[in-house]
Parts: sequence; structure tokens; C-alpha cells
Amino acid sequence: MWDLRHYATNTAVVDDQGNTLTYDELAAVTDKFANAVGSRCLIFILCDNVLGSLVGYVGSLNHKIVPVMLRHDLSEARLQGLLDAYHPAFLWQPANRSTGDAELVYYAYGYKLLKLENKQETVLHPELALLLTTSGSTGSPKFVRQTYANIRSNMSSIVEYLHIDSRERAITSLPMQYTYGISIINTHLAVGATLLLTQTSLMQKEFWKFCQEQEATSLAGVPYTYEMLKRLRFTRMDLPHLHTLTQAGGKILPQLHEEFALWAKETGRDFVVMYGACEATSRMGYLPPERSLDKIGSMGVAIPGGRFELLAADDSLVEAPDTVGELVYYGDNVTWGYAECAEDLQKEDERHGRYLTGDMAKRDSEGFYTIVGRKKRFLKVFGNRVNLDDAERLLKAEFQTTNVACGGIDDKLYIFGTDKTNLPRYRAYLAKETGLHPSAFRTVAVKEIPYNASGKTLYKQLETFYKK
Repeated sequence: MWDLRHYATNTAVVDDQGNTLTYDELAAVTDKFANAVGSRCLIFILCDNVLGSLVGYVGSLNHKIVPVMLRHDLSEARLQGLLDAYHPAFLWQPANRSTGDAELVYYAYGYKLLKLENKQETVLHPELALLLTTSGSTGSPKFVRQTYANIRSNMSSIVEYLHIDSRERAITSLPMQYTYGISIINTHLAVGATLLLTQTSLMQKEFWKFCQEQEATSLAGVPYTYEMLKRLRFTRMDLPHLHTLTQAGGKILPQLHEEFALWAKETGRDFVVMYGACEATSRMGYLPPERSLDKIGSMGVAIPGGRFELLAADDSLVEAPDTVGELVYYGDNVTWGYAECAEDLQKEDERHGRYLTGDMAKRDSEGFYTIVGRKKRFLKVFGNRVNLDDAERLLKAEFQTTNVACGGIDDKLYIFGTDKTNLPRYRAYLAKETGLHPSAFRTVAVKEIPYNASGKTLYKQLETFYKK
């Protein structure tokens, strides 16, 4: 995937614990990791923005080992369910996490490699490269099947439109298992740039100290990130080396878009709004920074090598400007489909370069696209794509109740219930199980959950409770 030794003496990674690796050193340690694994197989990686996690990911992709990227703090019950469904050969996890009966075969940078005993071997399609979750953190066993060609295609497109080169120093402000976060790793390693690894959040002063000391040149964020940056009075910070801000993971509020685009223009920086999905490897669209102020609210145009269309309800093409249709994307970065169990990892390409996004959009007379809504029950919560049906199923299974429903708008997941005393428990449970901050959830007590004659929840009737 990456020719690490081509950039041998460049600094590949600096972490907030004082560790630094050149590209030559990163190549050496990832080779050792791959040798410990031995051959192509499936491996679970419990991710954090630390050197051990990065070594496992880079070592896997560069040696045809297929990683499944998971949260480092995934509960034992959720992890066991995924182990049962996929039968990985190895587990690469933080050393302070319980080992169980697995055999320890390798250790590096605070991570340990565990060999798992499985009665059946998982067969992998030769083009399968990576599995990432697309449904937030709700414990769903559904993963996106990304191929080597998908990753290379998207990597080269992003490098081209963001003009990434070896001088860049990108700070990891997003989780490694998140498609947006992992795309930053992919693109910067491709050009010999430097990754600045930190576990701290931008709400901590240590994050900004690290950012300043290491002369970070770019910062990536989801809409919630920019809300936090505004509260932190980010535009007043002394960050002379920071020249690029990127935003994806959902639609940013127009006023925030305008505020950061204006600040970027006044200070000679780039503010780049983008659009993507794990199903398209990472990125599908971007708004050129020079158009950021006169196209507020737009997510822009298709990335290099990609193409958009709009479909009407009857599946005909929408040709007229400013007319809403379902957004369809075409490109070599469109992934092959989903997996829900080990057997699915043998499947061929099910999308053939075409992805129906489920987003409703319109195109203006200049060819710029704006997302206006969603076709299905998904939310973007702090940059995480959350399946509302999955969240609802979690609650119903845990509390043995049918008197609960989930809905909401981006960054606000509403939990509706008829038992007022249990609502705080519902909220706490979903926060724990999804790993999302409790502020993402709102609870509403209702007399009854509205249903139609066939027993389907009438979510439309609950929308009156949403506070935008």
C-alpha cells in the first residue's frame, strides 16, 4: 500500500509520549509485526490514536493482512460477538486489556498480538484489504468491505485535491477506526508526510500544546468539532503553521461554515468542506476552498475520478438545476458491499463502482451539490454514522420493552419512552454502548409510542419534539 522506505529519512510519526519514527523505522517495525502474524489472514485491531495501533494497521495493509478496525474500549460482550461472527486468526490490542486464554506471540509499543484458536479458517477474497464499521458504534456486526484498489483510488484523489505533500504534519483529531480518521493516515503516509498522534481531545490544553510544539499544518473535524472550536475561540489561537482545516462527517451549520470560511480567507488559510462515506472508502465530494464563501451550505463537486448523479423517485435522471433527487456516486473508490459474518468475506464486488448514498441533494447551475436531507434512518452524531434502528434494538433487548423509539437530527439522538423513570437509564446505556458523549442524547417522555395499523412506528409524529 505504501512504499515506506522511499521516504526513509522523513519523519513518519511523532506521538504525544515522545516517540518518533522515521519512515525507515516504521517500515522495520511493521515488517516485524507482519512476520509475527506470518501470512495473510483476518486480524482484529482494537484502535486508539497511539503508535501500537498504527503499527498494526500499517503492518497489516502493507503485508496483505486484513484488519478489522474496532474501538479500543469495545465491551467484552460486543467483542466476543464479533469474534464469534468472523473468526479472526489474531487480535492486536492494548497490553493492559485482558488476554484470556489466547497465546501471546508479539509485543510492541504497548500493544500485544494474541493468536486465537478457531475451529474454522476464515476465507478471504484476494482483493479484500480492510473492514470498517459504518453504523456508528452500536455493536452491529456489519462492516464495509474495502479493497486495495478502493483505498489507492481514494488516497490519490484526496492527495490531489488537498495538495498534500511531504511537508505536511497532520494531527490526529479523529479516531483511527473512523473512515475519515483513517483516510488522513492513508494519504499522509502516501506522500512521506508526518502524522502527529495524540489521544487527547481538542477540549484539553495538552492537545493544543502538542499541536503548537509539533507545528501541525492541518486539522480535521466533524460538525461537532467546529462547534467546539467556536466555543474555544479557536480563531484567536496562535497557530502560525496551521494552514488547512477540513470538515466532513455530516453537514456543518451554515453560520459556522461562513465563520470559518471567512476566517480562513482573512488569514490566508484553506477551509475545505467535504462529503464522504465509508461505503465510498472515505471521500466523494469536496468544496474547493476558493468557493467556500460563495457556496455556503454546499458540499461541492465530485472528487477527481468520481462523478455524481441525481435520481428522481421514478429512477429517471434529474437534469434541471435546483431540483431534489437521491444522490448517486460513481468511482473506483466505491467499496464492494457489506459483510455481516465470516462467509461474506469471500464475496465479489456487489456495487460495481456505483453507490446510492441515501442522501437527498440538489445541484445548482454551476454543478455544485447541496445535501438537503436523508432517505433512511441514519444520523451523523459527532461525526459517527448511527443507525437509529440499531440503537432502538439495543434498548429493547437490554430493557425488555417495546415502549421505546429512537429518532432525531444530526448530533441529537432522541430517545422516546413511556416509562419516565427509565429514560435516564436508557440514555446512560446508549452512551455507554455507543461510546458517544451523553450530550448526544435527548430523552422525551410520551404517553404512548405512535404506531400504524400494521404495528410500524410512526416516527414522523415524533418529529415535533426535535429542537433544532
